[in-house]
Amino acid sequence: MKIIILFAMIFCHIVDDYYLQGWLASGKQKDWWKKQGDNPLYENDYIIALICHSFSWSFMINLPLMLYLLYVNNLNPIFYSISIVVNMVIHAIVDNLKANVKIINLIQDQSIHLIQIAITFLIFI
Repeated sequence: MKIIILFAMIFCHIVDDYYLQGWLASGKQKDWWKKQGDNPLYENDYIIALICHSFSWSFMINLPLMLYLLYVNNLNPIFYSISIVVNMVIHAIVDNLKANVKIINLIQDQSIHLIQIAITFLIFI
């Protein structure tokens, strides 16, 4: 049962990071905003796109855990909420390093996200 939860978390990662991201994949890049006219009014708008995608991703990877913990009647809402926020912040930082700072590549980005999933899984299970 527990390995299925891990697989579900990885599946949710793939769905959210590749299929559901949509426009946010462009919007979280500073370069995309510059191509829209380099308006100083929009120079930091990439941050909200990073936050929105990171929250969506964090919620999705935590969803299988939440369902399992509800099932076994062991869901601590505060601890679970902290997990969502911590994973969101880490995801935003990592995506920013790839999309804007450009010091990591896709392999490093995805490796860090998979490590996040493994650590989150181990903490809760």
